[in-house]
Amino acid sequence: METKKPRFSAARLLPLAVLAVGFAAAIAFDLHHFLSFEALKENRQWLLQQVEQHTVVTALAFVALYTVVVAFSVPGASFMTIAGGFLFGQALATAYVLVGASVGASIVFLAAKTALGNALHERAGPWLQKMEAGFQENAFNYLLVLRLIPLFPFFVVNLVPAILGMRLAPYFLATAIGIVPGTFVYATVGAGLGSIFDSGDAFTTQGILTPEIVTALIGLAVLSLLPVIYKKLKTSKA
Repeated sequence: METKKPRFSAARLLPLAVLAVGFAAAIAFDLHHFLSFEALKENRQWLLQQVEQHTVVTALAFVALYTVVVAFSVPGASFMTIAGGFLFGQALATAYVLVGASVGASIVFLAAKTALGNALHERAGPWLQKMEAGFQENAFNYLLVLRLIPLFPFFVVNLVPAILGMRLAPYFLATAIGIVPGTFVYATVGAGLGSIFDSGDAFTTQGILTPEIVTALIGLAVLSLLPVIYKKLKTSKA
């Protein structure tokens, strides 16, 4: 897999400029402070009423907001997923997050591919070189593992495949599949958030990824690597 050197023109720099402006606006307006469980608790009745009366509009608004959070790397994606479970239930929330996160990640991917690829590749350091081997071996399965197990920041995993020349279609598909298990876990927690609010207990995101859940995610990641292992074994016997 060869990394194509991008041509730095005004048109190619536009996606990067949009991301930079959006990220700066998020910081300036302190948007991540609005993405809090206290704010959700205080406005729960109004929010649930809006979901009941305007189902389609609220669903579209949630997907759009999630896309913005991911594309501009605003802290709060985990909160958004839990809030989605609280407002829409775990099944619908998982579907909505799947769309918003995949589209948002693809926006970052395209921005890096058109404007930043070669520059970031040169400055990323040894860790990127180690990841490069995995993407060259089997980009789809390697990215699937990185999505299943949150070992690296989501934003970094959005950028690296673009820098290393991965195509958008397999990137989008691996992202969409890989985030389903973790998303469902967080959405399920959100679906039970109402009882926690009613009890008056404080809620934190710590402890959501229990050892059992982490073990399950690792198991899924190992399964996704089986085609790569099989290919290597078959090549070594040939």
